[in-house]
Amino acid sequence: MKPHLIAIALLLAVGFQAEAADMLPPTAPVPVQQDSDELSISFSPYLWIAGITGDTAVLGLPEVHIDESFGDILKDIDIGFMGAGEIRYGDLSVLTDISYARITSHSATPRGVFADEVALKQETFSGMLAVGYTILESEGGHLDALAGAKVWWTETTISFRGGPLGGESARDEAVWVDGLVGLRGVYSITPEIYLTGVALVGAGGADLDWDVMAGIGYKWKESISAVAGYRALGVDYSDSSLKNDIVQHGPILGFVFHF
Repeated sequence: MKPHLIAIALLLAVGFQAEAADMLPPTAPVPVQQDSDELSISFSPYLWIAGITGDTAVLGLPEVHIDESFGDILKDIDIGFMGAGEIRYGDLSVLTDISYARITSHSATPRGVFADEVALKQETFSGMLAVGYTILESEGGHLDALAGAKVWWTETTISFRGGPLGGESARDEAVWVDGLVGLRGVYSITPEIYLTGVALVGAGGADLDWDVMAGIGYKWKESISAVAGYRALGVDYSDSSLKNDIVQHGPILGFVFHF
């Protein structure tokens, strides 16, 4: 399983009065004054306060439904981190978004089977690399087209306790890559306040992989911005031994450090 943990990772988070853009997961731009022929580098550790809902199954065991709020996930997470970055030169940018999390949960419920409790343990890593190019530009903002890929790795263990399936357990892992395309944009309302957003969709190893975010930011100075918004992510992946159909969504908070 995978994005289930992406949303769970806990680390801080965090477009255009000028010619450049920083980024906030999954690559939303931030306005920064910069000459078009200068190299720009930014880094964004961030916090995604997300809940998760969906279904998972491992090695032929019955499907398990997950429905957890951020509070549930906060108490279940063992370790996690998230961060995003961008290198930009003129209209061209290279973007990355990386996350890892490990959780142990006892709140998943069996679907259509007899068991008193289902224990779920998951480790998930995802890393995205994309290229962006500015296709629309005005005095107050710009719009970039994005194309890239995201690699997923996940290891899932499901254990049934009590009832006819008590004592049954299985573990499986999977690695896959999804191609992604999308748009990201930013528009300055005032020199300090701006709107920012990104939308990505794709497939590959997964049947569907999508990620959207919209937010409002405040530029404290040229090197630091803060953003608050809302992010939703979904992945539908299955193979012969693993099924994972998950949606995560919730507020996102963070900072962008520009160099």
